[in-house]
Amino acid sequence: MKAVTLRNLPPQLDRTIRERAKKKGVSVNKVVIGLLQEHLGESERKMVRQYHDLDELAGSWSKQEAEAFDRALAKQRGIDLEMWT
Repeated sequence: MKAVTLRNLPPQLDRTIRERAKKKGVSVNKVVIGLLQEHLGESERKMVRQYHDLDELAGSWSKQEAEAFDRALAKQRGIDLEMWT
């Protein structure tokens, strides 16, 4: 990525950017990039990949099968205190 240096930034604009960064809990750099993207209409959209290889399984269990699976998982999630002491 290229670096850009801004010179002679008006003090009020600097304060506004810093306040926005503090309010959002992000860096000044991220705020400036976000403002530029919004203004120029080039906001970065993250592509979310969708997979459909397990679609046929979704919702295929009966209530009893789902409960049995949850019980089996609950047994595995227990903490063996002897192992950690």
